Amino acid sequence: MTLLFLAPASAVLAFIFAGWFAYSLMKNDEGTDQMKQIALFIRKGANAYLKRQYTGVALFFAIVFVVLLVLGLLGYLTMFVPFAFLTGGFFSGLSGFIGMKVATYANARTAHACSSSLNKGLRIAFSSGAIMGLVVVGLGLFDISVWFYFLNWFYRALDEAARMQSVTSTMLTFGMGASSMALFARVGGGIFTKAADVGADLVGKVEAGIPEDDPRNPAVIADNVGDNVGDVAGMGADLYESYVGSILSTSALGVAAGFGLKGVTIPMIMAAVGVVASVLGTFFVKTGEQTSQSVLLKALRRGVYGSSIIIAVAAFFLVVNILGWENIGVYYAILSGLIAGNLIGFVTEYFTSDTYKPTQNLAASSTTGPATVIIAGISLGMLSTVVPLIIVAVSVMASYYLAGGAVNFNLGLYGVGISAVGMLSTLGITLATDAYGPIADNAGGIAQMADLPEIVRERTDALDSLGNTTAATGKGFAIGSAALTALALIAAYQEEIRLLAEQYKIPFEFNLSIINPPVLVGLFVGGMLPFFFSALTMQAVGRAAQQIVVEVRRQFKEITGLMDGEAEADYEACVDICTRSAQKEMVVPALIAVVAPLVVGFLLGVNGVAGMLAGAAVSGFLLAIMMSNCGGAWDNAKKHIESGAYGGKGSDSHKAAVVGDTVGDPFKDTSGPSINILIKLLSMVSIVFAAFILNNSLFH
Repeated sequence: MTLLFLAPASAVLAFIFAGWFAYSLMKNDEGTDQMKQIALFIRKGANAYLKRQYTGVALFFAIVFVVLLVLGLLGYLTMFVPFAFLTGGFFSGLSGFIGMKVATYANARTAHACSSSLNKGLRIAFSSGAIMGLVVVGLGLFDISVWFYFLNWFYRALDEAARMQSVTSTMLTFGMGASSMALFARVGGGIFTKAADVGADLVGKVEAGIPEDDPRNPAVIADNVGDNVGDVAGMGADLYESYVGSILSTSALGVAAGFGLKGVTIPMIMAAVGVVASVLGTFFVKTGEQTSQSVLLKALRRGVYGSSIIIAVAAFFLVVNILGWENIGVYYAILSGLIAGNLIGFVTEYFTSDTYKPTQNLAASSTTGPATVIIAGISLGMLSTVVPLIIVAVSVMASYYLAGGAVNFNLGLYGVGISAVGMLSTLGITLATDAYGPIADNAGGIAQMADLPEIVRERTDALDSLGNTTAATGKGFAIGSAALTALALIAAYQEEIRLLAEQYKIPFEFNLSIINPPVLVGLFVGGMLPFFFSALTMQAVGRAAQQIVVEVRRQFKEITGLMDGEAEADYEACVDICTRSAQKEMVVPALIAVVAPLVVGFLLGVNGVAGMLAGAAVSGFLLAIMMSNCGGAWDNAKKHIESGAYGGKGSDSHKAAVVGDTVGDPFKDTSGPSINILIKLLSMVSIVFAAFILNNSLFH
């Protein structure tokens, strides 16, 4: 227990530095009165959307809380689970909310800072992203620490092994609340932002031929609001649940591996070390005035790689001190996760940055029209799945055997779990590089709408283009960690079923053979779910975007003087359309993740659920990478052309690339990043309802 104080202490440290960065941010000037007014419009729209979203989600949480309470009263769950579910959801939503608030105060300040220098703009955008990164890890560690100390005290009469088993089994379930909130935030925010973005681009850039973020475009404010509610608030909630899920599942596996309290301590202290490393890493990020992607990427890489090195060194002493030299393989498993995370980030960067051939070739395909752009983009996305899959496969095998899987199966699974913790230990700074992107995008929009000098727009465009790459890298990182966490959660599910079978004295053994019909059917169902989920979210974006297209066309036609810049567009109408559509459309996709494990469990039993989880993890991992990289590459191919290649802005090549970008928008910002939450929420729901399914399934 001695070192466990580092977890809450690091949470406090994260809050202190987040507060300091926020204080430093607010001292910067927002710029002209017009810039302040635009930023206020965006802030109000984002606040209004999140208020409506959280009101709707609160109803879902109230219903599920009652269901869990009933199951608790019937003896299927401990009475702590309903309350843990609420805290997980609350802190996941709070992470996204704080990130959104910071981003809406940082956008104009970043644009104004770019009037002075590129480096100043980068520092403000990046430090603003760092606030969310530190808030996410801080709240995650705080939530985990409070529950751990409370439950450890509550079960104090049990011996260490039984106590840790009870503690981790209960704590594992509050990941369901975090995952549920994250899915609503990602799907709802993704629908909002991409409906606005697609509608604004199709009518503004393609039909009307006006620049991106032109104030004459009625959807431009909704587009900028969407960057904050989807790419910031949704992402914060998403990575909060990834972070918490990896720590909790690994803690549960540590108990199964026979490490007891020590096995629980390692992932929590690793996360604490990651906070310190991330804070130090933020000070490595700075650049000169060159706007090339390679130079800017190098500036951000310094921060991420610096944090990774600090964690690699600290983890060695941590493992040796807690588990001893005989378990040094656990340290190598941590290294495998750290290395895998950085490699996936680099591969994603290679496929999505216009510094490299894949995106350059995609831009070249625009010279023959939108059809070839779409064909080339989809093939690029499919090709980009190969190397990340190999990286994850090597990481899984390496961490399993290095941790001792050849001797002890549970020890090997603990190695896989701890490698996911290693990958996510740099989350504080990795999330900063991701959240920075939407802030830079907003800054570019404000620069355009406020008619700032061309040099400012050039700098914000460079930061925005870099943001597309870092956002894609962040999504690749989240998806890679989701694959490792999903495997750890499946193992935790299997262990939970074993313990429950003993508790209820049900004669049961897992039969996960691929020729066992419930397992095979479960695999097929699980493999289908990410496609079904993506279809629903893509359709939702399409329907909402159609409404925006109709509204923008109406305003261009009916508002006299709008195209001449003599009248103001009705921005609120587009914001309202996106808000209403997102609230309505997010419900069904989000419910799939909750309902599917219950239906499969009732019809196919726990073996069928295990098959479903495996099928969803495999197809979801590949589909998410493909969609994320397609979208990132299409976006940067468009920006590559806008920088002057193949005719530049307004050319036929540019219009073709814009069509590709609009197809890629829901790929990379709605469906793709939501899939990694889907595969983890399926596991969390399966674990929470495991006792009910075990006792009430048609198949045992």
